[in-house]
Amino acid sequence: MTDTSLKDTVAIVTGGASGLGRAITIGLANAGAHVIATASQSRDELEALAGAEVGKGRVVPSIADVTSDSDCKRVVAEAISKFGKLDVLVNNAGRGMKYVDETFLTKPTRFWETAPDTWRMIIDTNVNGPFLMARAAVQHLLAAGWGRIVNISMSYETMKRQGFSPYGPSKAALESETIIWAQDLRDTGITVNALLPGGAVETGMIPDTFPKDMRTKLMRPDIMVPPLLWLASARSDGFTGHRIIAAEWKGEPGQPRDAGWR
Repeated sequence: MTDTSLKDTVAIVTGGASGLGRAITIGLANAGAHVIATASQSRDELEALAGAEVGKGRVVPSIADVTSDSDCKRVVAEAISKFGKLDVLVNNAGRGMKYVDETFLTKPTRFWETAPDTWRMIIDTNVNGPFLMARAAVQHLLAAGWGRIVNISMSYETMKRQGFSPYGPSKAALESETIIWAQDLRDTGITVNALLPGGAVETGMIPDTFPKDMRTKLMRPDIMVPPLLWLASARSDGFTGHRIIAAEWKGEPGQPRDAGWR
């Protein structure tokens, strides 16, 4: 049975070519949404996703760099031009620790050993990128009186893990952005929430050096889909400024302890 719970919803998913973003894009398209999926370089992956059975007519590929203000504005304008509106922004695009050192899981890099340009690249993508995308989208959401911003985060423990800077600090900043933006947009009909897997996931952020016998213990990217679809829907009206842990998701929140949300 086809899920049409988000029929004709219009969403932008940054970093939609692979990993969590790809799973989220497919999940939204399967639920009836139109999705503009962005990537800064992966044109072949994006076009393959758009041409897949689930993506035909529902997924629009767009090469865009979230660190570019003009690219962010162009992607939002593309959604408005093609579909007449924008409902959901998923800030998923991010850069992880493998850009610092491929051996980051076994050999922590001390902060002063990180090249300044690498530090800036990760912070620019993970902190400034969501800001630029949200800034480009918010005027359209405000005009509509309804909208969703979902920021893809990670576990608190990972934010504090030795050797995980600047990735950890970048996600801590994103969570702060989430809480502050939710307050700025209170009573507008627009909600802002953080969504995280709740553990290590099989994505491109896992280096090739990761032991093969450990890969079977990694979570699948589609673990994000059920809570994401709820956050993207009208069923989550009024739910804002929270973080949902996908691995603990047991359905729509009734009581916090039962729903995997904080």
